[in-house]
Amino acid sequence: MAEPLASPRGRSAPPRPAPLPGGAHPGAASGRGGAAGSGAAASLLLLLLLLPSPGAGGIPTLLCGSCPGPPSNGSVVSQYCASRADTELWGRCCVGRASGRQQLLGLDLSNCSLQTLPSAFSEAAAAVVLDLTENPLPALPADSFLGFTQLQQLVVPLAVPCPGGSGAWEEVTTYGSSRLCRGQRNPCNGSEELAPLCPENAACAPDGPGLSQCLCASPFHGYKCLRQGAFPVPLFCSVLGTVTAALSLTLWGTQRRNAAGP
Repeated sequence: MAEPLASPRGRSAPPRPAPLPGGAHPGAASGRGGAAGSGAAASLLLLLLLLPSPGAGGIPTLLCGSCPGPPSNGSVVSQYCASRADTELWGRCCVGRASGRQQLLGLDLSNCSLQTLPSAFSEAAAAVVLDLTENPLPALPADSFLGFTQLQQLVVPLAVPCPGGSGAWEEVTTYGSSRLCRGQRNPCNGSEELAPLCPENAACAPDGPGLSQCLCASPFHGYKCLRQGAFPVPLFCSVLGTVTAALSLTLWGTQRRNAAGP
């Protein structure tokens, strides 16, 4: 009779775990649990990386770093930032610190070889000063500065007119190869041809250089501000809940009758 093979000398092998009910091996379950835990940790890490840093304060970092180097010393952005004690330069941006909150006040994109405005340019809508000089920019579209209601100083290449035309600014001057647009006018003051004809229950509001919008007066809303009052959320939810419950009970009764049949 053949004798069984002797076990190797040295450290004995650990006992094999008993299989789980259904033939599953406990090692497979732990492996799946470890993979799930690793996936959850990776997802959490990715979420933390995508969240803005606490000190960012909503500042468009990609826009501020889209052009290398700091603003030039003679730019309107540098002068504006140096004249205020509560501001600092952050890349090509002048950032203000008011009430513990950071806000973009100036953007210098001069000498950045721009042929078109950056895709994230609208993120600088709160800027007070902008410098776009020394760039081969063509005439900009009319809605390029939509929402730039705080803009007071804009410097563009000489080939680029002031957005909204000269009537949209208090003062337009040229010096060298640059054009300075200063003091954005309100197109809703009644003296400009650009003021829109708003509906009866709406009022004109500025929306950028030479641009305006009609805002519904409270409590009117909807198309041409013809609807009055707030949306009836409680009534809508109660009606929706009642209809849903009725349909659910009907379907439940129908399915139960069919299941009880032969």
